[in-house]
Amino acid sequence: MKDPLVHLNHIIECVHSIQTYIRDEGASFQNDRKTQKAVLRELQELSQSVRSLPSRLTDSNPQIPWRAIAGFRNILVHDYLGLNMASVWSIVQKDLPPLLLAVSEMVRIEKG
Repeated sequence: MKDPLVHLNHIIECVHSIQTYIRDEGASFQNDRKTQKAVLRELQELSQSVRSLPSRLTDSNPQIPWRAIAGFRNILVHDYLGLNMASVWSIVQKDLPPLLLAVSEMVRIEKG
């Protein structure tokens, strides 16, 4: 198993990338297929990194829906035709900021 810091830092990188892609308040996301695909790919990688976190870390932050985030990878990979971009946008806007805060704190604690 890789050092959890590798996965935690990757989650942070994914969130920062998504924030960069959607910097203009969603116009590019809503109207640009390339931006949508880039965001979806980052979410897929983020979800995979969440799946790789040890339970000692996820258990310490029960306010984050870790299981749902990890499971979202399967939707992104296997049910991509059923994705609703408005729902994805909501995830990006509402769920990523608290995830970023929690993971950043986890990194701080892990580094000691």
